Amino acid sequence: METIIYIIIFLIGAMFGSFFTLAVYRIPRREDITHTRSYCPKCNHKLGFFDMFPILSYIILGGKCRYCKEKIRPRYLILEILSGLIFVSIFYLMKIDIYNIKIEQVAEYCFMALYLSFLFIIAGIDKEQRKIEKPVLTYGIIISIIYIAYLCIVEKANIYRYVIYLVFYVLILIVEITDAVLKKYAKSKYINGILLMIIVIAIFTGEYVTINTIAFTSLTVAIYILLNKLKQRRNKSLKTDKQIWKDLKIGF
Repeated sequence: METIIYIIIFLIGAMFGSFFTLAVYRIPRREDITHTRSYCPKCNHKLGFFDMFPILSYIILGGKCRYCKEKIRPRYLILEILSGLIFVSIFYLMKIDIYNIKIEQVAEYCFMALYLSFLFIIAGIDKEQRKIEKPVLTYGIIISIIYIAYLCIVEKANIYRYVIYLVFYVLILIVEITDAVLKKYAKSKYINGILLMIIVIAIFTGEYVTINTIAFTSLTVAIYILLNKLKQRRNKSLKTDKQIWKDLKIGF
């Protein structure tokens, strides 16, 4: 019975992953993500049910569009699998007993699913477009405020800890309004977006996890920049060597 539950949760997570890829593609293009049917971005053919079934559709179709045979990026498959595994992992780590499940556990799990939706979408768009979309931030702020209300009302959490986060929300909002009035919004938009994202993460995961996340992300970005610079230097060196050999050949 437990195995069946885990399989169902994995499939639900994979479906969320499929939605994440759709949102990452459409939100920056200001396209509807809830009512418009999925379509192939290459041939614009609307997809049927069997074209969109998470993981299996990609495998059965050989990673290609059924209609125009255009290759589908592997990231769609990877994100669906990763999302499914994360949903299962959270269910397991929360130690939810399916035979004695509690309403509080269901609520917590639903909040985590909403939080993961925010995290996946905002990270996906940032990776592809190098920007943080305001509608996604707004969604994250709303679910975090609802989560605070749930914790304080239902679980009787200390409200003073969360008041600090709400104050930060207000302060950043004031900064954004001020920047918009002074027409400097474009310069600080990304920074404000990162700060708001950090607050959302802190509300859902706590300060310790948030600090570790920032440290790990900073280290990863630093390594990526370093490797990229080394690659550019190597390519430049190879290009210089080729030019030297070319000049020598011309001289002879």
